[in-house]
Formats: sequence, C-alpha cells, structure tokens
Amino acid sequence: MRIRTRWPKWTLALTAAALLGFGGAQKVTLTYLTHWPPDTVAKLQSAIDTYQQQHPDVTINVRAVPFGNLLSTLRSQATSPSGPTIAGIYMLWLPELVQNAIADPAPDTYTSDVQNNWPSGVAGSVTVGGKVYGYPNEIDLYALNYNKRLFAEAGIQGPPTTWDELVADAKALTKRDSSGAIVQQGFGIINSWPAGVVHPWLSLVASDGGQLLDGTTAQLTSKQAMAVTDLYHQLIFQDKVTDPAMGTANASTTGPYLQNFTNGQTAMIIMANWWESALRDGMGDSFSDVGTAPIPVGPDGTGPHPVSYTWLNMVNAHASDAQRAAAWSFLEWLDSPQSGQNGSSAMGDILLSMGILPSRTSDVQAHSDRLDTPFLAGYVSQLKNAVPFPAVLGGEELTNSLQQWLERMEFGKASAQEAMQGAQQDIAAILKRYY
Repeated sequence: MRIRTRWPKWTLALTAAALLGFGGAQKVTLTYLTHWPPDTVAKLQSAIDTYQQQHPDVTINVRAVPFGNLLSTLRSQATSPSGPTIAGIYMLWLPELVQNAIADPAPDTYTSDVQNNWPSGVAGSVTVGGKVYGYPNEIDLYALNYNKRLFAEAGIQGPPTTWDELVADAKALTKRDSSGAIVQQGFGIINSWPAGVVHPWLSLVASDGGQLLDGTTAQLTSKQAMAVTDLYHQLIFQDKVTDPAMGTANASTTGPYLQNFTNGQTAMIIMANWWESALRDGMGDSFSDVGTAPIPVGPDGTGPHPVSYTWLNMVNAHASDAQRAAAWSFLEWLDSPQSGQNGSSAMGDILLSMGILPSRTSDVQAHSDRLDTPFLAGYVSQLKNAVPFPAVLGGEELTNSLQQWLERMEFGKASAQEAMQGAQQDIAAILKRYY
C-alpha cells in the first residue's frame, strides 16, 4: 500500500494558522460524518455556527447516516474528494482505519491536548502504535445496577461487593411460580447482542485481576476467565437464579433484558451508563428505585475494574492538507472549555444533552452537578478504575466469537470449560490473521 508523504507536524501546525485567519486565509470546506439523530445534529450545527462566525474562511457541513452505515460509508468514501473530512467513530474501528491509512495521526499540539486533558485510559483508547488518532468524546463504562426496592423487600442492606455476596443476594432475590419457573431473577445477563454479552462478563474478569488479551494473545483459558464463566454456569444451572431467556436483546438493544429490569423482574444486572434514558422512560417514578454500584470483586481481584469504551472524532488522512489542518483546529476548539457553557466544551454540552457521559476531565468537572445523581455518580466514581476494551485489529470479530461461545454455555450447549477452550481457539485464529 502506498503511504502518502506528510508534511512535518510543525509545518502542518503553521499551515493551520495560515489557513484559519492569519493573512489572506484560504477558504476551506469540511464534511463532518456522524450517526447522531436530527435533534442532536441540530445541537452540533449550533456549535459549528459559532465556530464559523469566529472562522469565516471555514465551512463545515454535517452529514448524518444510520449507525449501521457509518463505518461502511467511511470506508467507501474516504478517498473521494467529496468524502468525509471528520468522522465520529467507535474505538474498535480505529485499528483498521489506521492500518488502511484512513485515520490521520494527530499533530503534536493536538496529541498533547488529548494526553493532558483526558484520563490516561481514555487517551489510550484513541492511540494506536503510540500515536493519537482523534479526540475522545463519549465514554461508556459498566456498573452493577440493582433495584433498591427489591433489595429492601428481601431484607438486603446494600449491593454486593464480592462474588460470594452476589451469589447470596441473587438467591435471596429470586422468586418462582408454582411450577418452579423464575418470575423474578436475582441476577440478569444479556444475550443476542455482542457488547451486551461480552462487556459485563469481561468487567467481572477484570475485577478478578484478569484480562481478555495480553497484548495480542488471547487469555480465555486463564484462571480468571474460567472463574467468571464458572460463576455464570453456577448462577444459571446450579443455583437457578439467572434465566438467560429473560436477557434477550433485540436489534435496537432494547427488548426483554431491559423490560425485565424496568418491570422489577430482574433484581441486578451489569450494564453501561447510556441506558439511563431508557430506564427513565420505562420506569417513570420507579426510576428512583435504581441503584448503581461498582462491579463486584472476585476472589483474586484487588478492586472493581469496569470495562469502558469510547467514541472519538477522527480526521480523514485522504483529505487535503488544508482540510486536515482546519479539521484538527476545529476539533481542538469543539472539545475545549472555551467552546461551551460554564467551563464545559461544546462537545460536553452536546453529550450531556443526550444523557451521555463526556470523557474530558474538565467536562466532568463542569457538569458535576448534573452528574452527581444516584444513578450517574456511581459511574463517574469508577472512571479512574475503568479498563478500556482492547483496541486491536479484529476487535469486532473476536467480540462476536466470544459472544457465541458464552451463549452456548448459557443455553446449555457447552460446558464452561468447553466454551472457554473454544473461544480461546477461535480468537487466537482471528488475531493470527492480523498479527
């Protein structure tokens, strides 16, 4: 593959200054590709309007596509003169886009900005091969959500902090009908949705001192991975306090797993912060029953370590030098405390308007009042402990493979040991194709 020659980073920075308002500036047009809905696009457009007033030589056009078309649009149109200049992407896509020379490495000024103003784990999630490739925005991480009313009815004082407590509480919280079928499960799991299956499971692995990968080597047969899979098997088949059929997710990542929690038929579940709005809509006044707690710690763990994942805005490496310079300058502004309200960035304000947790440290501080709620405070407190999902080539493939093996175990088609051995083989084969 031919790699295009780049200007030195200091030259690119000087070019940005020349283009953006210093001495006979050249006009430049950028396209911003996103999957956001119309109401959020309108908020982004408002921020862009402010920027364009300050930088009249820069025009930024927003283009929104459905989430399912986002990556394919970027892949197919990156080299087109009318292709996107900026794209909001999921972190797992980044290694592929770097390998295919679609993602532009950030010049030094912007690299330092990201490394200095975001938590190290978040900055790491937009870094490939030691280079930063974008500005992080949304962060999602996992926590234990539980129904405080059900806990009180069962005489349980607070959420479990260890696996032993999790098992004991799940037993006390499970109810069955006259036939023995579960009508209220003590602990819920998610199926039919790759991230919903893998991320909660991996949060328990990390909270037992384990990991999914050691570099690019799969760790599915490690002591910790086996322990979590054994824990799931125990909850489903031995203690019978978890019913996988109650955890199905549909194509919109809603469905029975959400309904059973909002209806009080699931007492505990591990889930990410972004489903707050769905919980509020589904529970109404009963939303006050929802508590948030750190991931229960396993016998070999030293503390809770929820899995996290981020989104980022990247710049298209195939854009012209003028466009790339303008794009990086705009992203720096969009994510700066000077662009938003009361010390928040414009991006931080947009994310909070959607009920999404921003990742920049100053945005979290600026919105401390909004984030200091019984639901979100538990997530914010765990940002320092979060473990980013590995950003590697084949990341989506290995997630899908692990999902399938875990679901085989959950529905009785494989033992815990068979599931982990199968996942280890398949994921090792996936990674071998790339590394």
